[in-house]
Amino acid sequence: MILCIGTTPATQRVMVFRQLTLDAVNRAVTTVDGAAGKSVNVAKVLKALGEHPVATGFLGGDRGEEIRTLMAAQGIELDFVPVASRTRQCITVFDWSAGTHTELVEEGRPVTAADYEQLMEVIRRRVKGCRAVVMSGTIPSGGPADLYLRGTQLAHESGAISVLDAQGAALVQSLGAKPGLVKPNRPELAATVGRELKDEKELMSAMRELCERGAQRVVITAGKEPALAFDGRSFWRVHAPRIEALNPIGSGDAFTAGLLWRLLRGDDLGEACRWGSASGAANALTIMAGEVHLNDVERLVREVSVEPVKC
Repeated sequence: MILCIGTTPATQRVMVFRQLTLDAVNRAVTTVDGAAGKSVNVAKVLKALGEHPVATGFLGGDRGEEIRTLMAAQGIELDFVPVASRTRQCITVFDWSAGTHTELVEEGRPVTAADYEQLMEVIRRRVKGCRAVVMSGTIPSGGPADLYLRGTQLAHESGAISVLDAQGAALVQSLGAKPGLVKPNRPELAATVGRELKDEKELMSAMRELCERGAQRVVITAGKEPALAFDGRSFWRVHAPRIEALNPIGSGDAFTAGLLWRLLRGDDLGEACRWGSASGAANALTIMAGEVHLNDVERLVREVSVEPVKC
């Protein structure tokens, strides 16, 4: 079992337009609705890869019930905390003529301190017997910055791999608990270390800094650019397969899921990132974030290039 924790799931609407004109009426040629948010995306991809994810966090209102229905239909086990705040919605807008995609993100609404304590009770109960715990996404304003720190500590006490995809205070505090893997993207890493990272050398220096502060492994994704991985001793550069992307949103979450999937099978970090990259590319072939097909992952992994980087 893999516990997927995230406080800000969302209903996701994808709208495709032949041509988008601002300040005018636009009619979508395709509209698709689904469940998303970073931790939800991770859970969906893990399920597609044959794992047993359990998704937890907060769900509220009609949108929360919609997410429950959508995820249950995919056979994903749920243990969400019901809250009074309505779950957010995010909208992806595609303009075929311009080849652009625009993400309209509704911020997660605050929940109460009692809601967070109930979530911690779910985590304490569920972490027993877990092989891994994945903590993803932003903690809304007013939430406890040590939520992921406490989750990491509980994971270690249970012998589970802890995976953290966050930034800023939530990431910095968690480093003291020595998370098994942290996976920010490049802007998130820069925000965490508090400085601009202009080139690969500076990225590698920042990754070393995270390991010195407690992270056991660090992986940095960068969209179409090569990802970098560091296990405290060795660096790898990971080149993604060339594809015609349909929707790249959620590919970082798919990378996380594929990477963890292979770490749990005993792969080293470089080889696990090969599968993570293939999973991220497979996500970009689908219209809804966080949905992959296993046969795409198995096909694309042969096109991923992983090379050691001299320190």
